[in-house]
Amino acid sequence: PDPVDFTMEKRFQAKYQGQRYSFGYPACPNLEDQVKLFKLLQPEKIGIHLTEGFMMEPEASVSAIVVSHPEARYFNVH
Repeated sequence: PDPVDFTMEKRFQAKYQGQRYSFGYPACPNLEDQVKLFKLLQPEKIGIHLTEGFMMEPEASVSAIVVSHPEARYFNVH
């Protein structure tokens, strides 16, 4: 859990423990992997769909793998 003194300002500055990895970014570059996530979570049940380009609709939708471990770090896959 977040510390008691964890403010919204710190949250917006990304001063939280762990990391968030999203498809299409350097740590998870294959946007096509969204298909695997969609098969697992079935977000169509709440109205979220993938376009032919593997983008989510509605446009403001986001997905991520969240790792809350304090030693989690970003990395690049080549």
